Amino acid sequence: MLIITCPWCGARPEVEFRYGGEAHIARPADPSALTDAEWADFLYNRTNPKGLHAERWRHIHGCGRYFNALRDTVSDFFVTTYKAGEKRPDIDASSGGSK
Repeated sequence: MLIITCPWCGARPEVEFRYGGEAHIARPADPSALTDAEWADFLYNRTNPKGLHAERWRHIHGCGRYFNALRDTVSDFFVTTYKAGEKRPDIDASSGGSK
């Protein structure tokens, strides 16, 4: 079982959390100005990197808050977690964070 660190509640088992998609996706300022292809790209296309990936998670069986995590998709290791709205930490997967 994975242990995920909620920025508010601390370390908890993975069953308390739900994945919320890729983090740091900005909504277009004027969606009506986009073509259908551009809108579809915003809605459906996401990166799927091998390695470090910024993700949104929700602590559904705890505080209920969303937060972001940097997770290595190869090892499934959570490098760090941080509060939603905070800037993505400048960390690479090889640094071996503690959260």
